Amino acid sequence: MLTYLILTTRAILMETVIAGAIAGYTRKNNDKFASKIMTVLSVAGLIAAIVMSVFKNNTNRVSSSFWNNVIYVASIIAMLVVLICVLSKKDIIKKIKWTALSVFMAMMMLYALPEVFSYPHQVLLSERTIISTDFLYDMIGMGFGIIIAIVMFFSAFFCMTRLEGRGSILVLVVEMLLMTSRYLAGFFTVLMQNGTIKSNHTLFLFVIFIKNHTDQLMLASIAVFVATALLLIFKSFNVNEPYRNPAQHRKILAKWLRVRRWSVTLIAAAVCGMLVVTIVDAYNSQDVTLSPIEDCESDGDNMIVSFEQVSDGHLHRFGYESDNGITIRFIVIQKPNSTSYGVGLDACDICGETGYYERDGQVVCNLCDVVMNISTIGFKGGCNPIVIPYDIKNGQIIVPIDGLLEYESEFK
Repeated sequence: MLTYLILTTRAILMETVIAGAIAGYTRKNNDKFASKIMTVLSVAGLIAAIVMSVFKNNTNRVSSSFWNNVIYVASIIAMLVVLICVLSKKDIIKKIKWTALSVFMAMMMLYALPEVFSYPHQVLLSERTIISTDFLYDMIGMGFGIIIAIVMFFSAFFCMTRLEGRGSILVLVVEMLLMTSRYLAGFFTVLMQNGTIKSNHTLFLFVIFIKNHTDQLMLASIAVFVATALLLIFKSFNVNEPYRNPAQHRKILAKWLRVRRWSVTLIAAAVCGMLVVTIVDAYNSQDVTLSPIEDCESDGDNMIVSFEQVSDGHLHRFGYESDNGITIRFIVIQKPNSTSYGVGLDACDICGETGYYERDGQVVCNLCDVVMNISTIGFKGGCNPIVIPYDIKNGQIIVPIDGLLEYESEFK
């Protein structure tokens, strides 16, 4: 239960906070075009996320790297457009701004939700039936994570509508910049991996810093709204709005009482979210000892694994030590009821180089506890091992060392 509470909270909390900021800013400005375009693209993003989740779970036709790149590019462009247009009063520029904000909202949904929608399917890979206590507990954990995120969304939405002056613009821009930094890191990672751009020290440090501090970025996003809520609470105790009669005065006090209640709700939900990704995560983490790296032959250019070493249906781990003293690990497992093999890096784009281990005949991610579909190991997408080049010849699996060295940075 705790595992899926943590996974769900970590997957969508930052996105729901920012979505609340965007929706609240839109509502605050009371623009009919903005409301319409935001509704249309948000619904489109939700439907696209459901469709992508279904295809990911049932086919091999979805390339996560391709779609992530589309999301990265669209979000970064949308962010730049918002920064350029945010203060303009011209009608056409305002429409461009609202469209860009709506695109950013839709892209966040398409980025975060497919993984969450896939959790029931992932649980069933190990449970095989929904009529089980473990499945129920995991779905309860997922449900609590969704509840925390929904409460954060509506609290952030309400607080944004009550910010005055350019305070709402400042909060909105800061929140979007935090998310865009993650998209930039992901975008550069893909470009460096496929050789479109050459890695350099500065770019490498930026990517590694963002990847290693995703939780901190989420906590920073939440902290911005906690500070906003505290400001609104302080203001609610120092109301100085003019009124003409007692009835109007009571109405003003009632308004600020609602502000105070929503602000307290936001702080409570924020504390719950922070506890989940810190203390609860630390409590739930269990030290799993990865199986040792096995020996295999090498001809100087390739790592060579014989079928005899890996034809028992169990997970086997191999490694190559680079000139920098870094061990680049890869795994091999024979696929069920098949003569083919799943080969991939002992790391994934989502969870990094924490590795995989075997549990009750299943391959499990050491970080997020997601059970791999062994038949899809060697294919791109989700929490699957990163795909590496290899060849099969004369009863041997041949893995080029150059192909492993491309991913040396994953193990630093």
